[in-house]
Amino acid sequence: MYELSNETRVILIGGSSHVGKSTLGQSLAARLGWSYRSTDKLARHPGHPWVGANRNAIPEHVAEHYGTLSVDALFVDVLSHYEKNVLPQVEIIVHSHASDLSTECLILEGSALWPEFVANLVSENGVKAIWLTASDELFSYRIFSESNFYNVSEDKKHLIQKFLDRTLLYNKRMREKVEHLGFICIDVESVSVADELLKKCMEVIQIW
Repeated sequence: MYELSNETRVILIGGSSHVGKSTLGQSLAARLGWSYRSTDKLARHPGHPWVGANRNAIPEHVAEHYGTLSVDALFVDVLSHYEKNVLPQVEIIVHSHASDLSTECLILEGSALWPEFVANLVSENGVKAIWLTASDELFSYRIFSESNFYNVSEDKKHLIQKFLDRTLLYNKRMREKVEHLGFICIDVESVSVADELLKKCMEVIQIW
């Protein structure tokens, strides 16, 4: 197992949807020999508005969510969900792994790790955090590719565009909060391959 010299036991990885948190989190956990968790598994919220591998149609409540709310309202709604339904669980998980030496060290990633929500956790011993960001162009490319945007109906394109716009707004506001709070933010496009991002993350964590 890789050991950090400063007794770090929990590393939080925040960032918007489709920025690469899960890929980095799983790679970092494998490199360090730590356990890995995603906040996505902690509470339900309308997911992305396109058909995934396990279903044939967009659920009605998901279509209604993105079809009726404005982009600003979508942003406020998801932050409210994170704060009310996910943050209390995150706090319990982080405190447990940070303070109990009998537990495994942990990589926890997810969009629910909004900078203001976890600021108190990051200030505690044994917990460090980074946030990932990317350009609007990269988010657009990834979301349009995964959703098959150019081959779906106009109604579905409208829902996907709403999801993208919410993602871009989240990323913009997140970067502002991270800068204001003095936290670390890494642009995933500053490196050319995933392994370089992993190395850069480890360097930042060790010197922070």
